[in-house]
Amino acid sequence: MGNLYETINALCEEKGVKGGKMCTDVGISKGLLTDLKMGRRSGVSAVTAQKIASYFGVSVGYLLGEEEKEEKPVQEDELSANIKQLVDFVKTVPEDKAEMILKVMKSIVESD
Repeated sequence: MGNLYETINALCEEKGVKGGKMCTDVGISKGLLTDLKMGRRSGVSAVTAQKIASYFGVSVGYLLGEEEKEEKPVQEDELSANIKQLVDFVKTVPEDKAEMILKVMKSIVESD
């Protein structure tokens, strides 16, 4: 079984979020993450594991180091409000403008 804190930390880095923000977003105590880091805890409840796994779009088995990473597709109800607005906007883009908008969006994302 892998180290839960290391897995969570790696997932935070992949997603570009700090551990504290992930805790706030998921609704768990920041102290829990500290306890995992310091070795005072080695695991979490099934409910907490599911919340964290869902946040990162991975399985609980992957989070716990029991299986390989298999990303779950993000469900539309898990998207942030800004992403939902972006998806709704993209659905209205005329085909003749789609390529130009895609190039602009890519350049914005790649400039960060």
